[in-house]
Amino acid sequence: MPVFAVIGHRARTDGSWSFNDMPGGAGRMDVLCRAVNTSFFLSHDLRRDVVCYLVLRGEPGPEKTIRFEGDRVRYLSPDERSAGSLIKKALELVAGPEFRESTKGVSVREGGLARLLGDHSFALLDEAGEDVRGAGELPEAYLLSDHLNFDEDEQALVQDLPRYSVSPRSLHADHTITVLLNELDRRIP
Repeated sequence: MPVFAVIGHRARTDGSWSFNDMPGGAGRMDVLCRAVNTSFFLSHDLRRDVVCYLVLRGEPGPEKTIRFEGDRVRYLSPDERSAGSLIKKALELVAGPEFRESTKGVSVREGGLARLLGDHSFALLDEAGEDVRGAGELPEAYLLSDHLNFDEDEQALVQDLPRYSVSPRSLHADHTITVLLNELDRRIP
């Protein structure tokens, strides 16, 4: 089961943003919405075996993590507003230390990257990593960033993670997920 976690460095941690301004006022929530959609959508179907985490690090804080589960998610359509609506609804809940479901298959909790790294054995998707095409067995969980690079604190947290690359060039987060899923699909017996 592939697991993706995307860090949203400026993504707001409350629901006080407009769908008309997801790139600006919501802190590049559009990037995270595209990552969610790319993680799950096939032509006329959903990937039921995928989990996607969004780590929101923006204002007003504290950090929150939203989890989308492919085998349970409902009301997700292949457009940014649909994913944004589910994120906004999750952010309207009072988040605690454990995941709390806002809609079927979407839940939220307090805490960010440090806590999430304890939940899965992540590999970092990085253009300087080992090429996935030549790699042996690939891990299950992958961490990537939004449009910004990892900051110093994040670099310290991920410094010992294995690193894999899907391209020698920097790709958008959603494109990186697409290429990796294609590689994983090709390996299914």
